[in-house]
Amino acid sequence: MGWFASASTGSPQKSSDGGSIAPSRSSREQCYIARDLFFDCLDEKGIVDATKEDGAARSNCRKQLQEFENACSGTWVKYFKEKRVMEHKRSLSIEKIKKEDAKMAAEGKLEKQKSGRLWG
Repeated sequence: MGWFASASTGSPQKSSDGGSIAPSRSSREQCYIARDLFFDCLDEKGIVDATKEDGAARSNCRKQLQEFENACSGTWVKYFKEKRVMEHKRSLSIEKIKKEDAKMAAEGKLEKQKSGRLWG
């Protein structure tokens, strides 16, 4: 199954020249579906970092995690977990910037109103 090792083999298939065989479209799809189901479960349980909170993730989302690990290679599982944390941090940063911008815009508007009254 390419990069997506079956539960029994544990390693990617190799081509005749020794390189790894790229995953098929259907095996990638299965990996993405399993990832999304696992991440949905994590969202329901309020778990962001499935690596740091491995125990909680395993106890609360055991079935989904097993399906995810079976459908995707270990490197992809690790990558998707890390990407989830990175995207969460990015979202928090964006929200913080938006709030700061809104506050600065409101303060700027207030300053304009005050200066307009003084000179108007």
